[in-house]
Amino acid sequence: MKILLTGGCGFIGSAVVRHIIKNTEHSVLNVDCMTYAASEDTVAEVSSDPRYSHVRANIVNGVEMQRLFEEFKPDAVMHLAAESHVDRSIDGPGIFIQTNIVGTYSLLEAARKYWNTLKPEEKQAFRFHHISTDEVFGHLEPNDPPFTETTPYDPRSPYSASKASSDHLVRAWYHTYGFPSFVTNTTNNYGIWHFPEKLIPLVTINAIEGKELPVYGKGENIRDWLFVEDHAEALVKAVEVGKPGETYAIGARQPRTNLEVVKKICAVLDELSPDPAGSRERLIRFVNDRPGHDFRYEIDPSHAEKELDWKAKHNFEDGIRKTVQWYLDNRSWWEGIRSKRYTGQRLGTKA
Repeated sequence: MKILLTGGCGFIGSAVVRHIIKNTEHSVLNVDCMTYAASEDTVAEVSSDPRYSHVRANIVNGVEMQRLFEEFKPDAVMHLAAESHVDRSIDGPGIFIQTNIVGTYSLLEAARKYWNTLKPEEKQAFRFHHISTDEVFGHLEPNDPPFTETTPYDPRSPYSASKASSDHLVRAWYHTYGFPSFVTNTTNNYGIWHFPEKLIPLVTINAIEGKELPVYGKGENIRDWLFVEDHAEALVKAVEVGKPGETYAIGARQPRTNLEVVKKICAVLDELSPDPAGSRERLIRFVNDRPGHDFRYEIDPSHAEKELDWKAKHNFEDGIRKTVQWYLDNRSWWEGIRSKRYTGQRLGTKA
């Protein structure tokens, strides 16, 4: 299978690229315009493989996207390119509208025009896989059942609203044009090569450096955590067997409060790299909450587990240990980011 994949130098996208090249026979054209959060280092271990290629292009540019479809002639699309940080969407929602909504539209139209040129059997086999988030469903109260594929949409941040819009576009193209598209929604991912603005890498790096560990509110907000390599495996299975018009909610059944996550990172780091000054928990600082902070996200992945013949391999304890060890072993990567692109400052305070 020839896969045109967008956002393949980002956190989740690069995990998918690595999984495809190392574990399948598929070929990948990685379309990534290299925003602040992208890094070619994330795919360096597979970049020399003849089945991998990278084009620096923006999905908003419909003409460029159409050219890439005509030249590469993909059998499937995996659309991961997106602006994804809620705090950044609070500070500047415009780029989220452009990339997540306009960009998805441009990609859909380029893909549809290409799809219309295919032979009947090729049209039947073609797939457009749109990767999304559970944040489109809004938030859950403590006793609410987890999200499923049929949970009504209720986005509550500029980021989640832009992703909800893109999901609706993908489904509209399926219903209106018969375009063979489907959507996967996932929980919070964590793991290696994660840009240090998100909770787990930020806390891990701050703890390594002996800096304060900021926790919003009282740390009671709950997230359902999925190790990124497990997610990558699920996404590849989805593009291989996913059915047009379907939705697959992908998760690992690993809910934790933010405070539990931070304390676990401290405990693992204290074991792997003890600090003479004492436990890293001493560095925890509670800060003013994020505007409109959703209380809880959690997914019931039963449908995806059955239909994709997939289940997350890592429990949270094993996944977080691998993650913390990786950040200890790869200081040069994140130190370069800290010195040039993101120093660890708080975002999302302009509301």
